[in-house]
Amino acid sequence: MIFVDEARIFLKAGNGGKGCESFYRDKRTRYPLPDGGDGGRGGDVYFIADSHIHTLLDYRFKQHYQGARGGNASSKNKHGRNGKDCILRVPIGTIVKDYATGLLIKDLTIDQQSVIVARGGRGGIGNNKKRTPRPATPGEERTVNLELKIIADVGLVGFPNAGKSTIISQISRVKSKVANYPFTTKQPILGIVVGDDVNFVVADLPGIIEGAHLGKGLGDRFLRHAERTRLLVEVVDMAGSEGRDPLDDFKQLNYELEHYGEILIAKKKLIVANKMDLPEAQEKLKRFKKKVKQPIISVSALTKEGLDKLVEAIRDILCQENSQDQSRGLSLK
Repeated sequence: MIFVDEARIFLKAGNGGKGCESFYRDKRTRYPLPDGGDGGRGGDVYFIADSHIHTLLDYRFKQHYQGARGGNASSKNKHGRNGKDCILRVPIGTIVKDYATGLLIKDLTIDQQSVIVARGGRGGIGNNKKRTPRPATPGEERTVNLELKIIADVGLVGFPNAGKSTIISQISRVKSKVANYPFTTKQPILGIVVGDDVNFVVADLPGIIEGAHLGKGLGDRFLRHAERTRLLVEVVDMAGSEGRDPLDDFKQLNYELEHYGEILIAKKKLIVANKMDLPEAQEKLKRFKKKVKQPIISVSALTKEGLDKLVEAIRDILCQENSQDQSRGLSLK
C-alpha cells in the first residue's frame, strides 16, 4: 500500500429539490386549494475517521465529491425525497482544513468521529397550507486540505541507516524493511509492542538529514508525524558505520527537532546508542557520554542485546505519563 498523507479535494453538497406550486380543485370545491409539496433537502458531505483506513491514497486519484440532489416535490402535498449524504472515510489522525482560509475544521482523532464539512441545500417551499412558495437553495461548496498525522505512543527518530527499522522489527510484530542503505524506510511504519501490563504503539519515522526542518530529504513532511507521539526515541549509530560521528549526529538530530517547532522541543526524549555489537562502538560511546549528560541505553538491534531494557524504559516513561495525566484530571475536578 502506498502511504499518502496529504490531499486536496473539492466538495459540493447536494442542491435542494424544487418546491411545487399546485392547486387542487374538484366539483365539490368552490375555490382551488393549494396542495404543492416541499422539495427534499440536498445531501450533506461529511468525513468519518475509520480505523481500517491507513492512507489518503484514494483522495489522490479522485478529488471531486458531491452529495445527492434533493428530489422535487409534486402536487397532493407530496414531499420530495432527501438527497443521499456523501460519506468520506479517512484514517484516524486526519486533520481537515479549509483551503481558502487555512482554518482548522476538525481533527479526527477517534474511531468513527465525524464532521459535516458541506451542508446540503434546503428544499424549496411549496404552496400547501397557504404558504408562500420559496425557491430551493444550493448546497455548500468547499475545497479542503486533508493532512494525516499518525497517532503513536513512541516515535523512533534518527539519521538514515541508524537501525530504527531493525529495532522496531525486533521489539514489535511488524516486519519492517531492513537493508544496508539509507532511506530504507520511506513512510512511517507502526508496530505494536505487547507486554504483560502496558501495550504501546511505536512509529518508525523515515530518516532525518541536515536541513530536514526546511524540507530537505524526506523533510518536515514526516517530522510532523512525531507531533502526536508521547515519547521520542533518538536512535544514534554509535559505531559510526556510515562514516558519520555519533556526537555530530546527535547534535544535528536535536537541532532539526528543535527548529521544526516548539511542540517537539517539549516532548520527552530517550537516547538509544545502537550497533553496540561493532568493536568501534564502545570507544565512541565513552566519548559520547562525556559530552552528553543524559541517560543513554546501549543496544544492539542486530543481536537483540539491550532491547528488553529499552522496552522496559519506554514502559516506565509511558506509565509515568499516564499517572500524571490522571492526576491532572483529578485536580481539574
